Amino acid sequence: MELSWWNLIPTYFDGTAFQLGNFPVRWYGIMYIFAFVTAYITMWKINQKEKMGITKDQLDNLFTWVIAGILLGARFGYVFFYKASYYLSNPSEILFPMIHDDLGYHFVGISGMSYHGGLVLGLLFMYIGAKRNNLDIWKTFNLAFLAAPLAYTWGRYGNFINGELFGEATTSAIGMWFPLAHDSTLANPILHHPSQLYEMLFEGIILFALMYNLRKIPKLHDKMPCLYLMGYGLFRFFIEFFRKPDAHLGRIDLFGMSRGQTLCSIMIIAGLAWMIYLFYREKKANNP
Repeated sequence: MELSWWNLIPTYFDGTAFQLGNFPVRWYGIMYIFAFVTAYITMWKINQKEKMGITKDQLDNLFTWVIAGILLGARFGYVFFYKASYYLSNPSEILFPMIHDDLGYHFVGISGMSYHGGLVLGLLFMYIGAKRNNLDIWKTFNLAFLAAPLAYTWGRYGNFINGELFGEATTSAIGMWFPLAHDSTLANPILHHPSQLYEMLFEGIILFALMYNLRKIPKLHDKMPCLYLMGYGLFRFFIEFFRKPDAHLGRIDLFGMSRGQTLCSIMIIAGLAWMIYLFYREKKANNP
């Protein structure tokens, strides 16, 4: 099988951006910085354009809370949702990026972050940050969830550069050869769906475009959190059919779903229920 430049893209990248002495700086970590900067700029620009009244100090303080919530939530979410039994046996590895053996301590980094965990704790910390900075909670949520898809694109691009979280094997020309799959050689390659790029496109760019335009509808203008939960959940649920599940989990959840599909199902139901509740509350307020 002759591979094209497209099929070989993952071989052009190295997950390490540069070295600081013996400390490797990973592209994935840098993508988190790009994500937070993107979210900050998006929220600030919309705040200015729509004269929402959020000051720079308020936004700065809010982001301190949100960043802490997302990072802690993403890590603890991975521990709880994906490898609970392992980390119960090795609790020091949850937040400590070193291992110790006969040769001493070695830096191994913190491996494993969960989007859904980051969402849950990020939401909680956002609420606390908004309260502490005297911001309108619901307006803050609406603004943050609108910016979230654009920020999210960087995370999935980081996964792609790392060559991780690739998709199921495919014979389609859209497939790519991922060295970390460890299932074939270039001489006899097995291609995989670049599911990271699917997620980057649909759960990031397309979802942002949809939400940005839907908010022009008066009834939906203040329903961004609900739309985000449903939109992200739906897009990722279907993309999960192309994404290779975690090797130690597979598709063992209810109805043969992957763990990601299970969590996305909860997101969709929560977003829909939230939307129905808000419409019901508005109807009740207009027709006492």
